Amino acid sequence: MIMNLFDILGPVMVGPSSSHTAGAVRIGYVASRLLEDEPVKVDIVLHGSFATTGVGHGTDKALIAGLLGMAPDDIRIPQSFELAKKNGLAFSFTNKTLKDAHPNTAVLKLTGKHGKQLEIQAASIGGGRIMIHKLDGVAVVFSAEKPTLIVYNQDQPGYVAQVTTSLSKRNVNIATMNLYRDKRGGFAVMVLETDQQIPLEAIHMLEQLEGIMKVSYIDTEE
Repeated sequence: MIMNLFDILGPVMVGPSSSHTAGAVRIGYVASRLLEDEPVKVDIVLHGSFATTGVGHGTDKALIAGLLGMAPDDIRIPQSFELAKKNGLAFSFTNKTLKDAHPNTAVLKLTGKHGKQLEIQAASIGGGRIMIHKLDGVAVVFSAEKPTLIVYNQDQPGYVAQVTTSLSKRNVNIATMNLYRDKRGGFAVMVLETDQQIPLEAIHMLEQLEGIMKVSYIDTEE
């Protein structure tokens, strides 16, 4: 197996643990980006090792820090609770055993300033990396390490072609693409990881298409 320097040294971060701290920051950050609104309330469920040893490793403070937009190396992470209160972010924590979940798993139920809502289940898989396993109750699998476009649409024919054509016209190459749905004829979730950043005008165009309920985008350069 070929390893790179990141695999050996891990991320630059405020400790003590890459999985319980750096990964938790990343989960919070990605959740806030997917909400596409300033979070004002979050209810967090901790599972497995996050529940049993998370407080000692600062997992709770790391999750809140990520929601506030901090990076894993931000020296303010230990003060995230106080900063959240100053910023008007109300939060709560509950420990719960989740079926078939990774040991380092958190479920975040977010409400934004303008009423947007999101439920996300994600796991810290080591070295500061994360994996998202559920979005709004739909099982998914993606890491958000590449530019990632997430499209919620009605479960009907034609939407995949519209999205891929739009990206192709703008010379955006799709690295991976996965399709998920809650049930047949319900709503579907399209997750596309790309090799290039996606122009904002392409995202705005997709948002206007009939039958598309929501479009989220994680820009890895932000």
